[in-house]
Amino acid sequence: MLLILAEYLQQYASFFGVFQYLTLRAILGVLTALAISLLLGPWMIRKLNELQIGQSVRDDGPESHLSKSGTPTMGGTLILASIFISTLLWGDLSNRYIWLVLIVTAIFAAVGWVDDYRKVIESNSRGLPARWKYFWQSVAGLGAALYLYYTATSPAETQLIVPFFKNVAIDMGPFFIVLTYFVIVGSSNAVNLTDGLDGLAIMPTVLVGGALGVIAYLVGHAEFARYLHIPYIAGAGELVVFCAALGGAGLGFLWFNTYPAQVFMGDVGALALGAALGVIAVIVRHEIVFFIMGGIFVMETVSVILQVASYKLTGRRIFRMAPLHHHYELKGWPEPRVIVRFWIITVMLVLFGLATLKLR
Repeated sequence: MLLILAEYLQQYASFFGVFQYLTLRAILGVLTALAISLLLGPWMIRKLNELQIGQSVRDDGPESHLSKSGTPTMGGTLILASIFISTLLWGDLSNRYIWLVLIVTAIFAAVGWVDDYRKVIESNSRGLPARWKYFWQSVAGLGAALYLYYTATSPAETQLIVPFFKNVAIDMGPFFIVLTYFVIVGSSNAVNLTDGLDGLAIMPTVLVGGALGVIAYLVGHAEFARYLHIPYIAGAGELVVFCAALGGAGLGFLWFNTYPAQVFMGDVGALALGAALGVIAVIVRHEIVFFIMGGIFVMETVSVILQVASYKLTGRRIFRMAPLHHHYELKGWPEPRVIVRFWIITVMLVLFGLATLKLR
């Protein structure tokens, strides 16, 4: 929005031409989203408390979590509001990728909001029935996949890029739609499963989102893409603004979500942020690298799958409790230790994922 205004004012003062630079708009996007989160956070927490929108805690979980009952939830709306406002202010609104990510994020946020609303406001412990939750997630994920497949203008936009190899790009054809669907829906639910401790999900989300922003900038720049032997995706660089806004909004939310949390993001935030990361990873054609960088999300999801499969097949549990972070809590790790160690692992995985850009 402000980019359009800057382009108009540039005819009167050349100074406004500086806003054409993507890096500047990304920095402004971070600062704007961070400021909105920090300024609106206290007000939102007060409102959630007044409306008695508090988190219910599982009675079969770690005893330390019982004290968290009643902590305001649905704080993900603060993150999303900050991201959307910042992106709409500093992003290029003629860019189709920006709108795709915003729309998918909004749909997954709506699914999460209904789920949270039914759990908290209507006191329905089931929330949104699983079949309807996955139905609407599938609609959004499949819709994004079909859109990207049928609007692709170059082979690189639908090829699977294999890290560590310069010239390995697999033509997937229609299988691109299947892969995209699973990346988006899987990422959404993986982040949601990880969101079980104070600040545990939001920091890895910020770190992975920031790394995807770097990749988006590189694949959207013809010279950098050619130098690094990665696909050039015209227009993908604009996603840096969205990733920057996500980083700023996430850090602002972490100010209130850090241990002991004053507010939880809820499904409205976790499902939406996970889907956003998945869409961006697909657009920039780095799904495998995304899988590496989001290793914490992967481990949390796999732990649940293994736990359920083992119990149904053998009647035994592999972990003391799933997702994985609860297992370590029940082993005696204090909650802050689990959180920070998972953060450290994410930092290492993100750095390794970024290193694959050069190790080819």
